[in-house]
Amino acid sequence: MNTNEISRVYDTLLSVPSMDEMIKLDKRISRKIVLLLSHVIEGGLKSKDGSISQLLSVLPKEAVSEIQDFAEDCLSKAGLKEVKLKLEQLSA
Repeated sequence: MNTNEISRVYDTLLSVPSMDEMIKLDKRISRKIVLLLSHVIEGGLKSKDGSISQLLSVLPKEAVSEIQDFAEDCLSKAGLKEVKLKLEQLSA
């Protein structure tokens, strides 16, 4: 499937009426997984050239922002914001 077809499929899935319903997640995970999940989310939101990935380009900017906020919130709740910043400094 090309990018246009993938975008149409995701756009269709995201337009299902129940997709806007709020859910509550109550999951206990280790700090290690939170840090890795944050890195995966951050990497998934950007393509190799640093721009937003083509797959997420069909989403409204608010949705992308909400995904970024979720990753930051997880780091904050796990007390790992400073660790992430230090890791970014080491890799720069």
